[in-house]
Amino acid sequence: MSDEEFTHRSNLSRRRRENTPAGTKKRRDLWVTVEEEAALVARAEREKVTVPNLLISAALSEHSDSPTERRAIAAELMSLHNLLARSSNNINQLARQANATSEFPVEAREALKHIRTVAMRIDDAIDGLM
Repeated sequence: MSDEEFTHRSNLSRRRRENTPAGTKKRRDLWVTVEEEAALVARAEREKVTVPNLLISAALSEHSDSPTERRAIAAELMSLHNLLARSSNNINQLARQANATSEFPVEAREALKHIRTVAMRIDDAIDGLM
């Protein structure tokens, strides 16, 4: 194995971060519960990184949501869940009426339009998660 292959291969299996050029470093101490520590260690092992590296990469990731953003997403999903539940109830009532009278109710078109709107909001919420 050449020196270049060895260096490349050893970098792939490194658990700690690369050394940085000389400069000021800051130390941060963090208190966690026993359960949080166990979860951090387990996740770090799954991702094959150290716990400090896991915390830093998660905190600095552009793709992670803040707790406020997660609460807003959860609120939107709950709102969509309630809308969908009410809409499905309306669709069931319209289906019962159609089966009883053998006629397609006029209100069904409006209800289906509403369902499409809810589906588009669900798609937008999912896009917001990614």
